[in-house]
Amino acid sequence: MKFTTSAFVAACALASGADAFATPQKNAFVPRTSTALNMAFELPPLPYDKNALEPYISAETLDFHHGKHHQTYVTKLNGLVPGTEFEDKSLEEIIKTSTGGVFNNAAQVWNHTFYWHCLAPNGGGQPTGAVADAIEANFGSFDEFKAKFTEAAVNNFGSGWTWLVKKSDGSLDIVNTSNAETPISSDDATPLLTMDVWEHAYYIDYRNVRPDYAKAFWKLVNWDFVARNMY
Repeated sequence: MKFTTSAFVAACALASGADAFATPQKNAFVPRTSTALNMAFELPPLPYDKNALEPYISAETLDFHHGKHHQTYVTKLNGLVPGTEFEDKSLEEIIKTSTGGVFNNAAQVWNHTFYWHCLAPNGGGQPTGAVADAIEANFGSFDEFKAKFTEAAVNNFGSGWTWLVKKSDGSLDIVNTSNAETPISSDDATPLLTMDVWEHAYYIDYRNVRPDYAKAFWKLVNWDFVARNMY
């Protein structure tokens, strides 16, 4: 099934139990709040407590990563959208039709929101069911997939994201994007899983040792969420 914002919002609600995603406005991925001047985007809440991912990702990291970095993208986007062609569009529509600063901030709002739901306090281990079957069919085994995904993430130069995506032909692929780039810019691939490899995602806990962060990532992967993105 083609990836849609509304489908992902529903998946978020199932994965987190967060009411903020249960009834999206106008197919909006990130909730908007009405003001006298415009509809402003809001920072979505984390789907778990800030200390829930410890010892792999600390509460301090989430405080900075979600509460400051993610919030900054939301704030900047709200400063760029009013009075433009984007002010009545959903976040996904903005990403697909914008460039420059509007795109960068909109995409980073979306990417981060997706990333939070790729992690879970009781995550990790190996997938089961359709996800496990698809990974085995496309990569040979889960261990081979994990090694290839980790290698791609560790060697993704500079800042960016490493994704597991489902392509339009149904096959799975591992894709690196730089900076704010995101697979949802086109209709060629559906994001299933992502690792944020911007240094602010791991520097507090792992300094500049990205391989250690990548190792910890596998202790937290929310395979239930990945499975919901498959269809």
